[in-house]
Amino acid sequence: MMSSNYTAIDNQNVSGSVPAVADPSPQVSVKFTESNLQTFPPSTSQGKISRSSGPPRDADDTFSKPVSGSEDPQQQQQASGWLSVFTIAAYKPYFDVDTSDVLERIKDSLFPFSGAFTEKTSSSPDLYGPFWICTTLIFVAASIGTFVTYLSHKLQNKEWDYDINLLTWSAGLFYGYVLIVPLCLYVILKYFSAPAGIVQLFCLYGYSLFIFIPALCLSVVPFEIFRWVIAGVAGFMSATFVALNLKTHIVSSGERWFLIVVGIFLLQLALALVLKLYLFTVTV
Repeated sequence: MMSSNYTAIDNQNVSGSVPAVADPSPQVSVKFTESNLQTFPPSTSQGKISRSSGPPRDADDTFSKPVSGSEDPQQQQQASGWLSVFTIAAYKPYFDVDTSDVLERIKDSLFPFSGAFTEKTSSSPDLYGPFWICTTLIFVAASIGTFVTYLSHKLQNKEWDYDINLLTWSAGLFYGYVLIVPLCLYVILKYFSAPAGIVQLFCLYGYSLFIFIPALCLSVVPFEIFRWVIAGVAGFMSATFVALNLKTHIVSSGERWFLIVVGIFLLQLALALVLKLYLFTVTV
């Protein structure tokens, strides 16, 4: 009898203890779900890779961003005005040309009587072609001039020394001419109420010098008369190219347009004369 009573009491205790163990389990699972899986991604910056700790960039952002519309308006306002000439973005549009565009403009410079170069480049003048034309002219003039003097000294059994000043003189001549002459012409045209774009003048004068590259190469021929003819033809074509392309624009300045065009023509001929006298004065 006593053993059966103990058994009944034990069964009651076991059955009564089961709900007590199962009560806290729903609270633990709900709390775990709410604390770890509520939002994704986390709202805090912990665990993120900050922008400054990212991998280094090899390219300058200036060349990958559009020129307009991508920068902060306050930054655009600070970079506006005359300070914009010191930014790379200000010159980027003038170097955005294809090889076909440069070749087409070079071809136009070799046919100077059309006078359509200014109209074709009015909306998109470039500085890429003028820069490389002048740079090529510097090395061609220095190398051809050196080669001519070398042949002359060797044929006359004289000692020959390389003159480095020929390279620096050529750089000063061509870079200085393409920079100073358009700037002066820009001021003159503005004074006579016929202003022209300064970049367009740089473009026009840069391409006008291309004819001197084949002319300098042909000047290797050891005949002085032939060299004079080559220098004269190159100078005439270059001067005609510049004068005719500016004539239509300068006509609006009044009666003095003829004097301005003649001055431009004679100045370009003077450049050809300087090249002939200072680079090919020695007869082989």
